[in-house]
Amino acid sequence: MAVIEVPCRYCSQQKSVIRYGKSKSGKQRFHCNDCCKSFQCEYCNNAYKPGVTEQIVEMTMNGSGVRDISRVLKISLTTVVTYLKNCPLHK
Repeated sequence: MAVIEVPCRYCSQQKSVIRYGKSKSGKQRFHCNDCCKSFQCEYCNNAYKPGVTEQIVEMTMNGSGVRDISRVLKISLTTVVTYLKNCPLHK
């Protein structure tokens, strides 16, 4: 049996991460016993990948339009607009 060490996305602990079922798309979910959060390592949708929201804010600050952001990051235009409307930096 192969063992895969998966670090927690939130607290970076490896020893306390356990398998936690599967998502609707069939991807493996994991649960960290230290910070009590669950996460996935693989995503079908590019908008849920770690770091995408930071890229949206960075590209907006550099003058890119919403259509350009959605094309470059390969996510929906609606997703970009919704994030920018609800962005915590906006308020």
